[in-house]
Amino acid sequence: MDTLPLAPGAKIISGTANPALADEVARHLGVELARTTATRFSDGEIFVRIDENIRGSDLFIIQSTNPPADNILEMLLLIDAARRASAHRITCVLPYFGYARQDRKDQPRVAIAAKLMANMIQAAGADRVLGIDFHQHQLQGFFDVPVDHLYAAPVLTAHYRKKDLKDLVVVAPDVGAAKMARGFAKRLDASLAIVDKRRPRANVAEVVNVVGDVAGRDCLIADDMIDTAGTMTEAARALKELGAADIYVCATHALLSGPAKERFDAAPIKEVTVTDSVAIPESRKPHQLHVLSVGELLSKAIRFTHSEQSVSSLFD
Repeated sequence: MDTLPLAPGAKIISGTANPALADEVARHLGVELARTTATRFSDGEIFVRIDENIRGSDLFIIQSTNPPADNILEMLLLIDAARRASAHRITCVLPYFGYARQDRKDQPRVAIAAKLMANMIQAAGADRVLGIDFHQHQLQGFFDVPVDHLYAAPVLTAHYRKKDLKDLVVVAPDVGAAKMARGFAKRLDASLAIVDKRRPRANVAEVVNVVGDVAGRDCLIADDMIDTAGTMTEAARALKELGAADIYVCATHALLSGPAKERFDAAPIKEVTVTDSVAIPESRKPHQLHVLSVGELLSKAIRFTHSEQSVSSLFD
């Protein structure tokens, strides 16, 4: 593995949400993770401590904020500990930004949780945020500190370029994913189809129609995240009924909650490709699962951020 040298003055620490990803980022950068302690008191209260000197350092805290909420609280405590330990700059690295789907008030008397999360990250003392595939791009505006928003598309599309796919069609599982699917189609020189979906209630998807020609063609269903997999599996069945050939599914964030594994295991899907932005327990992995790493992508972004270089080259 080639390492990308990290200039002196930078330190990387990891929360407990996804230590394997943090270890890979550190390996790519040729550094050791700064030592930390994260424990629980007998009542479940979280305790964190940074176990080495970080005074004056350019600090990067890697922590996905997927459920449980302990992951978010642990990250906030690490930020606060770093600020009180006189770190020069604190960058919050969010491979997955939890609560991002609650980004607007679309019902009476509900919280805008994504904005609340952004406020707490800033209040804790973060100077910058580095994230991958926010659920909506406008979430960058929820922060009043600089945000570098990366895309996992280069990692995912590189994987599919190695496959011998037949007359590929990239399928957006709903209208909201159309922009992402269009980007995949352009990168893979494929055509585009869109599933017209209705969602009668949360985590329940109903396919109504497929706009586009998929008969006899390989299909790639692309989205930013997979939660209960209802959207993906219903879309796959609709494509099969229309005569699609092999069906592939990809997403940046694999939450795979509830019945996701069982739904994928029973669906006519050849491969489910996701990234390691979220740590996936073995018990939740469907048999078609293939995991790609965003460790190199994050390591490059960290190196560029520390050296005050643009990260725009990582979008290609």
